[in-house]
Parts: sequence; C-alpha cells; structure tokens
Amino acid sequence: MPKEGTMFPFPKPHKETEIILGEWWNSDVETLVNRANKMGLPPPTSDAHTINGKPGSLFPCSLKHTFSMEVEAGKTYLLRIINAALNDELFFTIAGHNMTVVEIDAVYTKPFTTRVILIAPGQTTKVLIKADQPPSRYFMAARPFKDAPVPVDNKTVTAILHYKDIPKTVIPSMPKLPAPNNTNVAMSYNKRLKSLNTPQFPVKVPLKVDRHLFYTIGLGANPCSSCQNGTQLTASLNNITFVMPKVGLLQAHYFNIKGVFKTDFPDQPPVPFNYTGAPLTSNLGTSLGARLSKVAFNSTVELVLQDTNLLTVESHPFHLHGFNFFIVGSGIGNFNPSKDPARFNLVDPPERNTVGVPAGGWTAIRFRADNPGVWFMHCHLELHTMWGLKMAFVVENGKSPEESIIPPPMDLPPC
Repeated sequence: MPKEGTMFPFPKPHKETEIILGEWWNSDVETLVNRANKMGLPPPTSDAHTINGKPGSLFPCSLKHTFSMEVEAGKTYLLRIINAALNDELFFTIAGHNMTVVEIDAVYTKPFTTRVILIAPGQTTKVLIKADQPPSRYFMAARPFKDAPVPVDNKTVTAILHYKDIPKTVIPSMPKLPAPNNTNVAMSYNKRLKSLNTPQFPVKVPLKVDRHLFYTIGLGANPCSSCQNGTQLTASLNNITFVMPKVGLLQAHYFNIKGVFKTDFPDQPPVPFNYTGAPLTSNLGTSLGARLSKVAFNSTVELVLQDTNLLTVESHPFHLHGFNFFIVGSGIGNFNPSKDPARFNLVDPPERNTVGVPAGGWTAIRFRADNPGVWFMHCHLELHTMWGLKMAFVVENGKSPEESIIPPPMDLPPC
C-alpha cells in the first residue's frame, strides 16, 4: 500500500476490498436472448442481483450464499465498488455507516460523505468507510434505480459487514435504501461528484470546442419478418441503429478496406422534435447500418446526449472506449443550446468513462481526441447495446508516428 500523498490523496486505509455488483439468471442467458429476439421482445429480467457472486440472506439460499467482510473496530477500509450488472443502475448502502467517495472510474474526486451511492453498469466507485459503529453485524445492500416504466429486477441483494469477534448468530441491521424511482437521490448524488483539481492532480477541461455534437437516444420497433409478432425492438442514436459488420472496424480502417462502414454519422439528429414531450410511437425513420463519425486528431469535442420519449424515456449509462471525458453539464427536459452551456462546470467537472444520461434529460461531455483509432461509444445496458444503441468514432492519425495507430502484430489472427 503506497504512503499517503504519493499515489492517492487520502489517508492510508487499513485494507482494500473489492465489491462486485452483478446479476444472475436461473436459465442459460444465451437461450433467453435468442428466444426473446425471435419474439421481437426483451428477455426476462434477472432472477437476482449479487454481491461478489452471491445473492445474499434475503434469498432462500442459506448463509453460505452471502458475502461477508470482516472489519476491526476503529479501522478505515477502502471499498472498490464495481457495477458488473448487465442492465441495472444500482443504489448501494451500508447500514449505520457513512461512505466517503474518493474516486470514480479510476479518477480522484473531491471527497464527500454520503449514506448511499448510485453506480451504473461499467462504472467503478471507491469509498472509504470507518468501522466506527458499535461492534455488530451490518448489511450492505443494493437494489436498482429505475425511474421509467420498464420492467426491472427489483430484488435487494445483501452482504454483511462483520465486526471481528462478533458471533455469526447476531442478526445484521438492515439499511434503508432509496425507493427504486427516487430521482431526487440519484440527481443529488451525481451533482456532488467533482474532480479533485489540485496541483498534484490537475483537471484539463477543454475550454475551446472544435466540434459540437448532439445525439438523440431513441427506443423503438422496426418491422421484422422473422419475429413472431412482426416487429423487433430497436434502439438508435440520431435515428441510426448500429449493425455490426463482419469485418473488424479497426481492421477496415487501418487497411482501408472499402464497404465495411461509412463515416457519415450525422452531428445532429436528422429530424428535430420535442424530444421529451408526449410519447411517440414512431421511430422517425430509423435506419440500419455501420455509420461512424470521423474526428480530427487532437481536436476537442463536446457531445450532448439527449434522451427522448420515443416509446418511453429511460436513463442510459453511456460508455466511451479509448478516452476519459468530463461531464460538464446535465439536466432534465430538452437541452437548450442558448441557455444551458452558461451553467456548465468548466472548473472541476467529474472525469469518467461512463456517464448516466437521466431519464427524459440530457448530459454534456467534453473530451480531447488524442487517441487515434476506432472507438465505440455505446449504452452500457446490455439490452440496449444488443438493440443497436451504439456508434463509433474514427479518430484520425496525427502528424508523427507517435500520434498514429501502431501496426498490428505479425501474429494477429484474421477477423
């Protein structure tokens, strides 16, 4: 463990523990997905959530299926919490104990104390907890945050924070979790996340923007002749449902293979409308294809991701490969380009690689395109990615070999 002030800006913890949040199905997942695709419907929700692979004491599985973490009174512990669930953003809390958030997605934050965190699929959060409560046993617990009218596995998963020398017969205290649709808790938590921005850990937010992008997020249904109900649920960005080609995108880009993808992904949606108004049942002409966006090397990009009410609004955790980005703004309703940028945080915005776009709202991110290659951006809800809620950026080479894609290895297997 490194000394305080050398590799991290908080006191040295006694021990670090990994907490992996996940999902479990009692059936073969691929079978469920294939069956759902044939019907043109989503697969069933998971049968349980898990902490370190175990569903916890609230399920009829006995104590051997509950993760337990032993702590010593007075000691401070660092928890690295990972949401590895496929389809759910999760609230996480520990009965009787505060958590101090110190890091998100491997980037230090201004520390703040909270009783509950919100973590989306693909995100990581590090928190400090001090074993400062009366020695006993306390439940850790997680359950989904979902403020949209869509099916969700609403079961609560538990693990145990076990003070040393306390008998296992002691019944753990249960924490109070926010209601699954508690948008206020979710938004309040996200607003507290800020970059550390110190001389040792500075923040380099792009202040000048070379490229402004605006992408709408839509859910819909396309005709499907092979589906039992005649339609197939789809998802799209700027009304484009991404279809994976048979040749690797990076391979096609590097070797200049024609016909694999196009670089005409639109910077704006093709049809403007009241994005978060009354629900719409049409896709507004969703098209299928592998359409990418070409970006100049080292240019700065501002991207606004706008949720829409095509079928329904829903929160979407978006992940960008190859880059960290700064979350400079977020809000509910339609993004207003004449008013909302004035409220952007350009001083100490949180830096992440996965961001939650609120249901019926928008999120603005900025990044510098200094990593040449082909990089996916997609919703981290597996269901939505499967339906085509993804695209990719082609970041061009710079002027020198150090600013260009390195050649593939000689033993690279052909795609």
